[in-house]
Amino acid sequence: MNQHVQSANTEVAGDSPPRCFWVDGSQIYRDYHDSEWGYPVHDDRCLFEKICLEGFQSGLSWITILKKRESFRAGFANFELQQVARFGEKDVERLLKDAGIVRHRGKIEAAINNARCAEKLLESKDSLAAYFWQFEPSAKSRPKTITRESLRAMTQCAESLALSKDLKKRGWKFVGPTTMYAFMQAMGLVNDHEEGCHVRQAALAARQQFDPHSL
Repeated sequence: MNQHVQSANTEVAGDSPPRCFWVDGSQIYRDYHDSEWGYPVHDDRCLFEKICLEGFQSGLSWITILKKRESFRAGFANFELQQVARFGEKDVERLLKDAGIVRHRGKIEAAINNARCAEKLLESKDSLAAYFWQFEPSAKSRPKTITRESLRAMTQCAESLALSKDLKKRGWKFVGPTTMYAFMQAMGLVNDHEEGCHVRQAALAARQQFDPHSL
């Protein structure tokens, strides 16, 4: 989320329910916040998509990525990692010509590299989900109250540092600790919906119903 923050607009506008301060007035942002951000994810394809998009977002606004998301999915074989891992130089050149995505050679090559690294990781792990959920922070390490101020100050944590370090050791790219914290927020490893946000309790309930030990 910290990378996603583009606006300090608050949460209530007209009859809209209260939302986290970073949600602007666009419907695409509201839909992402209300139905996706902070909910626990255990699907490997979805996790690979999220970690790739966080890498592409680095240095850009999150709304830019959301608007280009369908083009990313079309260009990257719906983020099926086995297919992306087979991409070659022709695919890189194809994607560099695709105005619907972020045309950054380093990030495109990183997504392909990370697909290959993910395949390697799956030789020793049951799933990407099982791997990522190992890095869930303990409740004791989390702020007692999630506020606008605490969110602005929280750009990484010990677990995002550990995840970043381990991924880099495995050869992944564009997986710095701040990017990994944003990924953790997006996939529900942490619930950073503000107190009073109408989605917070729903995300908490979804996490309580989800058993990462079953992965």
